[in-house]
Amino acid sequence: MNFQVLRYVVAATQVRHFGQAAEVCHVTQPSLSEQIIKFEEYLGVALFIRARNGVIPTQAGLKISALAQDALEIERKIKALSPRLGVGGA
Repeated sequence: MNFQVLRYVVAATQVRHFGQAAEVCHVTQPSLSEQIIKFEEYLGVALFIRARNGVIPTQAGLKISALAQDALEIERKIKALSPRLGVGGA
């Protein structure tokens, strides 16, 4: 698991379409879809119901997407803090 796959899950949850989520994330749709499938396998739960005209987040998908948003916000805060800590700031 990494932050990038969390971005993919959040984007797909928001736009309800893997192709559009891929555009938002600046990756190809097959790459985004493959990473989400691997993440689902890792978790052992389906995050989305695939349909011809898009995707529908499952209940697990909605909960995980919300947690992913929290994790991405923490990542953003850590990145913002890092330059102020200086080099070797143990």
